[in-house]
Parts: sequence; C-alpha cells; structure tokens
Amino acid sequence: MNAKVRIQLSVMMFLQFFVWGSWYGQMSKYLFTQLNATGDQVGSAYAAFSVAMIFAPFFVGMIADRYFAAQKVLGTLNLLGAGLLFYLTQITDADLFFWVMLAYCLSFAPTIALTTSISMRQMANPEKDFPSIRVLGTLAWIIVTNIIGFMDIGDKVTIFQISMISSVVLGLFSFALPNTPPTSTGPTSFTQIIGADAFVLFRNRSFVIFFIASILICIPLSFYYAMANPALTDAGMTNVENKMSLGQASEVIFMLLLPLAFSRLGVKWILVTGLLAWIARFVFFAYGDAGSGEWMFYLAIVLHGVCYDFFFVTGQIYTETKAGEKIKSQAQGLISLATYGVGMFIGSKLAGKVTDMYTVNNVKDWTHIWLIPAGIAVVVLIMFLVAFREDKPSTKEKATVLS
Repeated sequence: MNAKVRIQLSVMMFLQFFVWGSWYGQMSKYLFTQLNATGDQVGSAYAAFSVAMIFAPFFVGMIADRYFAAQKVLGTLNLLGAGLLFYLTQITDADLFFWVMLAYCLSFAPTIALTTSISMRQMANPEKDFPSIRVLGTLAWIIVTNIIGFMDIGDKVTIFQISMISSVVLGLFSFALPNTPPTSTGPTSFTQIIGADAFVLFRNRSFVIFFIASILICIPLSFYYAMANPALTDAGMTNVENKMSLGQASEVIFMLLLPLAFSRLGVKWILVTGLLAWIARFVFFAYGDAGSGEWMFYLAIVLHGVCYDFFFVTGQIYTETKAGEKIKSQAQGLISLATYGVGMFIGSKLAGKVTDMYTVNNVKDWTHIWLIPAGIAVVVLIMFLVAFREDKPSTKEKATVLS
C-alpha cells in the first residue's frame, strides 16, 4: 500500500470515529439536562443505534455492495447524516428526538462497515496493515472527547454540531478516496446477510454458550455507554469526558497484551477475566464518589480495556478460529448482529427503565442502578464457568490467534 493511500485511509478512519465520538458517550447527559428526558427516553435513543445496526448489513449487502462504489456511498451517507444532525439540533422534544436519531443512525450505521470494507480492499495484507489504520479511530475518539471535556460542552447541543461539521468534511473527503467498486455480482440472499451458513457453529455447545453470553454481556455494556457520563457528572466528578477517554486509551494497551494473554491463559480464562472485570467495574461505579472514593471511578473507567478487549475482541478471534475460512465472514456478521443489534437494544431499553425505576424526585440512585448490570454480569459469569468448555486449539488456530 503506497503512502498516499495509507494517509487517505487514516484520515477517513480518524474522521469516522470523530463523527461518532462527538455525540455517542455524551448524548445521555444532553438528553437529561437539555430535553428533560426520562431514563426510558434516553434508553430508546441509544436503542435507535442498535436498531440501525440490525438493518445496516442488509443495506450494505443488498445495495451498497452490489450497485455503487463504496466511497461514493460513504460520502452520500455522511452528507445525508449531516443534514439529519442539523435537524436534530433544532429539536426540543425528547420523543421527536428519538425518531430523528433513528433516521440519523440508519444513515450512520452502514458507514462503520463501509470504512472497514474500503480499507481492507485497498490492502494487499489487511492483517498487517489494518490495525495501524484502525487505531486512528480510537485516537480520534480520545481527541474529540477530550476537546468536549475541556470545552465543558458535554451537555450542550454543540456535541451534535461538531459531529455535523465532521460529517460534512468526511462526506466531501470520501469522494476523493481510492475507487472501491461494488464486488457482488450474483444474488445476495437474506440468509447470507444474517449469516445463516454460520448456524452450523451452534452444533457446538460451547459456542452456543459463548454466543448467549455475548448477547447477555451487551446488556451491561449498554448501561456503561448510556449512563456512565451522567452518573459521574451527578456524583460531582469534573471533566468527565476527559477522564472517560482513559477507557479508550486502555483499549489500546490491553489489545497489545492479548497475544500474551492467549499464550498464558487460553480462550476460556481470558473471557472469564473479561467477565470479572465487568463485575468489578460496576461495583466501583456503584460505590465510588467524587471525593475520597474517586479512585473507584478511575478504576471503573480504565477497566474498559479489559472488559472490551478480553471479551469482545477475544470473542471475535474465538469465532474466527471456530468458523474456518468458508464461513468466517458470515460468522462475524452473525455475532455483530446479535451483540451490537439484539444485545445492545435490550440493554439500552433496560438501562433506561432501570434508571427510571431508581429515580425519585428527579434524583437518581446510581448505586442501585449500577448493581443491576453488575448482577447480570455475575449471572453470565456463573453460566459461562459451568457450561463453557474450551476445545484444544489446533496448530492453525494457535497461529491465527498469535499472528
């Protein structure tokens, strides 16, 4: 891959996550403070993203991959999204906000897959080249959340205005990206898009347990994304967005530690470590405070790297090794549909309802709110310890994991 293409792809990935990071972690605080939203309305707003993630594969598989160059679709969707974000900034009703956010997410969700597809197809060796491109996305998330934190605008409409402007820039920039023409020439079926060929993996009991655990652990994950920012703000923590960016920084660190973890622990105990981290972080959130207990908040934030990498990234690797060459793409699509779609939809709605349940006179009992996802993570851990059996990896699987 030549230097020009590398720079183009790096800028694309940076802008993609800059657009996303501008609003995602801060949206709940904005809704609570500016639109006087209920917990259920906040949960619904985050569930809109999950609904969009369910429909995104159908758009990409049946339309984008068959009829249009990927970079042109990416540009068009970003410009459409910028228009929807502008409309979003004019809304003062939380119920109407949901419908416009749903429309925006339907335009945004496919761009996640498109940026990955554009990158991969411009690389002769994606395994070697993609990580150095993808890390620009994590860096962008860290930068934009720190900008928002330093400007103290996490609860202001400015977060959507930043995203809107970034979306326009990415939209226009996309048309200058290397040409990535459509690849599908034959018919694309519904069963292919949902990964039906990968259903053969359900013959393996341990994979079924892993699949169910992946969906269930997305419920606590949704609590974190939707409620961490307002909870820390209510507790009196300052510069919340800056401090929460430590979670993304820890992702990079623990990603680098994964090969060592595989060689020392194996799949099962890496996944168990991830689940234990989920439990610990929510206990820290429940009992931390902005005074002498602020260290608990910091630990809860930094544990994000363990929680995410040791369960979700490890899960992707586990799925890859179990699926094999023929169905690995469908298997990864199936996992993404189940987790980011179904699991996080359930989690977002539940997070909103639980928050309302423990809100009295507009005061939220965050201790009891956080103990709910902690309890769910405990149940998932027990189920996983009892029922999951790690198969002895083949030489090929070991090479895949450690490469």
